[in-house]
Amino acid sequence: MSSALTIVQAAAEAAGAQQYPPGTLYVVATPIGNLADITLRAVHVLALVDAVACEDTRVTAGLLRHLGLHKPLLALHEHNEFEGAAAIVDRLSKGERIAYVSDAGTPAVSDPGARLVAAVQAAGLRTMPLPGASSALAALSVAGDADSRGFAFAGFLPTKAGERRSALQAVLAQPLTQVLFEAPHRIEGLLRELAEAAPERRVTVGRELTKQFETVATMPAAELPAWLAADANRLRGEFVLVVHAPAAAEAAEGDDALPPETERVLGLLLAVLPLKQAVALAAGITGAPRNALYQRALSLRA
Repeated sequence: MSSALTIVQAAAEAAGAQQYPPGTLYVVATPIGNLADITLRAVHVLALVDAVACEDTRVTAGLLRHLGLHKPLLALHEHNEFEGAAAIVDRLSKGERIAYVSDAGTPAVSDPGARLVAAVQAAGLRTMPLPGASSALAALSVAGDADSRGFAFAGFLPTKAGERRSALQAVLAQPLTQVLFEAPHRIEGLLRELAEAAPERRVTVGRELTKQFETVATMPAAELPAWLAADANRLRGEFVLVVHAPAAAEAAEGDDALPPETERVLGLLLAVLPLKQAVALAAGITGAPRNALYQRALSLRA
């Protein structure tokens, strides 16, 4: 008996008596790196469905081969999700079971899938989630953010400088823990911006989670650029950042407006100096918290 067949049989036994009716879209989480993170329930459903809709047919074909499964694949990605969703709704309405998977992790979390789910539900058809691997939740679980009062998923920040700066400002102003994604070619810039905007805020960097060269490191944002520069390998891979909730003292600082005289000094300095220099001088002159000054300076410049 092949190991793949054994896996499928074990998955079917583990699924038990739960029903998987026809005419249903199954939204299936897949591993984010380590193939052993596939759930038995996911294997069972992937073996059961009539077809698998996926973000990249090459990636999904490899996963199915690993499981010993062969299924028709339907490409559904960010560029064809509207058209692809209509075709899948048509197949579901005829009684087919269809699974949807993204390249890695849980669909519709910074991946395609949300429009498909909305279209299926709008047609009065059923969707069923099969939970599993999620890089956001994996990073949160090892962040050790004891001050967290909940979290928000921010995903990828905008790429344009002005929009990115405003988005980061909004992230740092929130009382909740924030989860960010970043690509390797932009991680250096993001860590530098975090260090400048909130040097005391703790940040957990998750790199290549669940993979061979997984790295998890937590430190004040001010230390992030040096940490990244210390090893060229740290620039490689996919990144998840957990920006910890502001500590009580930092949150209290953010609740209070700057005194009028501090505002005046900051405004005068911003008129003649670059933002970072103006903030540094304003902090030295007034004694106001640097974080609060920086956030206010960003608002004034915007």
